[in-house]
Amino acid sequence: MCGICGILNFSGEPVAREQIDRMCLALQHRGPDDQGIYLGDGIGLGHQRLSILDLSPAGHQPMCNRSHKLWLTFNGEIYNFLELRAFLEGKGYAFVSQSDSEVILYLYELYGTNCLEKLRGMFAFAVWDAEEHTLFLARDRLGKKPLYYFPTPKGIIWASEIKAILSHADMMVRPSPLALHHYLTYQYVPGFETAFEGIQRLLPGHYLLCHGAKIQVQRYWTLQYDPKPLPQNQCEMKDLQAQVQNKLAESVKMRLMSDVPLGAFLSGGLDSSYVVAMMAQYVTSPVKTFSIGFEEPEYNELGFAKQVAQHIGTEHTELIVRPDVGAILPVLARQYDEPFADSSAIPTYYLAQLARSQVTVVLTGDGGDENFAGYERYWAAQWIARLQGYLGPNWVKSILWAMQKWGKNAHSKSLLHRLYRFLQGYATQFPYSYGLWMSHFTYEMKQACYTQDFIAQVGAQDSLDLLMQAYSTAPAKNILDRILACDVQMYLPGDLLVKMDIATMAHSLEARSPLLDHELMELTARLPTDWKLRGSQSKWILAECARPLLPKVILQRPKMGFGIPLAKWLRQDLRPLMLDLLDSTTFWNRGYFNKEPIQRMITEHLQGKGNWQYPLYNLMMLELWHRIYIDARKGLC
Repeated sequence: MCGICGILNFSGEPVAREQIDRMCLALQHRGPDDQGIYLGDGIGLGHQRLSILDLSPAGHQPMCNRSHKLWLTFNGEIYNFLELRAFLEGKGYAFVSQSDSEVILYLYELYGTNCLEKLRGMFAFAVWDAEEHTLFLARDRLGKKPLYYFPTPKGIIWASEIKAILSHADMMVRPSPLALHHYLTYQYVPGFETAFEGIQRLLPGHYLLCHGAKIQVQRYWTLQYDPKPLPQNQCEMKDLQAQVQNKLAESVKMRLMSDVPLGAFLSGGLDSSYVVAMMAQYVTSPVKTFSIGFEEPEYNELGFAKQVAQHIGTEHTELIVRPDVGAILPVLARQYDEPFADSSAIPTYYLAQLARSQVTVVLTGDGGDENFAGYERYWAAQWIARLQGYLGPNWVKSILWAMQKWGKNAHSKSLLHRLYRFLQGYATQFPYSYGLWMSHFTYEMKQACYTQDFIAQVGAQDSLDLLMQAYSTAPAKNILDRILACDVQMYLPGDLLVKMDIATMAHSLEARSPLLDHELMELTARLPTDWKLRGSQSKWILAECARPLLPKVILQRPKMGFGIPLAKWLRQDLRPLMLDLLDSTTFWNRGYFNKEPIQRMITEHLQGKGNWQYPLYNLMMLELWHRIYIDARKGLC
């Protein structure tokens, strides 16, 4: 796992080594073991290496092919590289290293951009063709590894993290109003835009080709949900289940290759527990597992994690987190580069720190929910879509009004609050209602909170139009698959994978996600929907596969999520920071928000008359981002 960066000048003007040095320094946490720089005709490539496979100098990057025509900087892991290496050796290629990086070079030499079809793993890489003066940037299918770029009339700058691009001396840093508008809804910046005007992200399953001054971005992979196998009898059902079990086992096994210590995150939920159980089948010593919890019982899964660890026989380490949240939020704001308001980044950051004290690689359970329909909202969305076909949404509005005071302010995990949220969704036409469940700021809230000037900058666009567009174009026929496709396209790469990549790489820890293996996802996407969501039981087929390996209580327990006591913290530990950020002249002078509605949220939350934890946390992370990345650049703080 590594950090990559580079600069291409279309004119052929030499790239200053100092510029690549600065970019590499900004990525040092991603790869503290080695640094490499290549300077050529109008090109500069930088690489920070976290040594995982082939720890010798032969794995040094940037790496070139035999003719020195092609140069590579690579971040990620190719899990089928031994198979690809054998294939290439059969074609006459000779290797000088034992790394997966060299395989990419020769695959590109042989197949060009079609080399991506052969790769199974997580990756973001750049290949420079010194003879053709062509730059090839590529990102893996699901977006596990990040890649950002900044096109200019003179050239293109790219890197694993935005902070490396910002280190370029000529960068003019300006916030993108439309990106911030979308962030306030989703808690992350969706799509190819970033919070910085002009800087773009290469989307998952896409590559960029730059020849001369022409930049072309192309999609190379889309997850398909049809056609579906329809087992006709018990024998065919067993055969299909065996296919799923075999692909799950294969996905875990191939992610165990490592020349450094390896472990796993263990929450005690079905996904991570099953991954750990499968790991134990293929290793000779106990799996090292890591869990964290909180003092508040409703947010503490340590008991379940311990049950799984004892059942499997892992070498288990756990930690009760008592974070200095006032101190950790500025750290997270700096690490994530863009405004990022998924509060579970806090425990993820501490979990990665804990694991890195013993291992360099961890396996995670990420992807189980998006593969096997694990979120409660999938079940609720299906019911709303069906019921609205018989009974429209208007009838619930009076009920909502009557229960608003109690339902809205109830604990986020309570049955009353969940019922309120369900009815709130029912009162809105599906699938727009699904987007409301994902929103921190709704369209109506924005209209009330925004200044007229900010409204003029972002126009009348409803940020949920992005999700509606993803739903309408999803390569699926039924409601559940369309929703899953939306989350695979937006929530998974925009939130969950960003959260994991940044939190782990901040501690030079590599995270691998077997449940996000693209071949596994291609199989599970086409499964009958009742193999994922059967009645109210989510992840039905995953639970069936896990049944022989895990305690019954783990198979039957409801999903808990990686939550934190955010509402309580905002009233106590985080109160001083919240008031410093959101009740300051600096905040109001940005011109985004009207004072009265924001102050009302703060007052109601502090007095326990409302639960505004997510909008307030969203605004706090936005303000921290401004102070760290915008104001500091202007010399304002």
